[in-house]
Amino acid sequence: MEKCSAVIIGVGPEAGLGATLAKYFAKKGLHVYIAGRHEERLEWVANGIRKSGCVVTTIVADATVEYDVIHLFKIVQQSGHRVDIAVYNVDSNIPSPILETSTDAFTTLWKQNCLGALFFGKEAINAMKKAGTGTLFFTGATASLRAKPPFTAFASAKFGLRALAQGMAREFSPQGIHVVHTIIDGVIDGERAKKQFPDYVQAKGTDGLLALNAIAETYWAIHQQHPSAWTHELDLRPFKEPF
Repeated sequence: MEKCSAVIIGVGPEAGLGATLAKYFAKKGLHVYIAGRHEERLEWVANGIRKSGCVVTTIVADATVEYDVIHLFKIVQQSGHRVDIAVYNVDSNIPSPILETSTDAFTTLWKQNCLGALFFGKEAINAMKKAGTGTLFFTGATASLRAKPPFTAFASAKFGLRALAQGMAREFSPQGIHVVHTIIDGVIDGERAKKQFPDYVQAKGTDGLLALNAIAETYWAIHQQHPSAWTHELDLRPFKEPF
């Protein structure tokens, strides 16, 4: 009998969404495969999961390299695991006014936020089609719905991600695969935000930030939905966040 697993790419700091999802899914009994570009970060997260008595495998992979993504899912399948949950959690942003945005910067953002999602989505769906079930998450952002300078290039990539998720949902829902686009409309209370803009985080306060475990709980609840009432897209924001 196949064992259940979750595959998450875009796992960075321990106090980050990718790592939090991995911990949460592992506690639910899934064998978690975590992937990212930095081996040290992956092992740090994995050690915490192992200490809690759960099972995790780390795989160094760059989401923008198709071979890496194919190799990631090949490892999962060779281990005899069914892919129940797959999460594309890559979220790279470079603030830049349009007239100062180089072609390389624009292309890099598109590769990380959109092209990599295509690679990951194709492999996840191919793995899930065999069982006729599974949930594929794409983590979006406020920029998935509206572009605001100096993040226009980032928004164009996130708009593309949203379109990709929508098309995949329409194509593969009838085959039993639940494709979900989650819009993170606010700042996550994690290591990244505290390092990059500490003053903003302090001004928002605890209730003005998205709690990592709360996001993980929502992802799990969506995964548990009955197929007669699936959610394709949802937005998550702190109750104090204006919208």
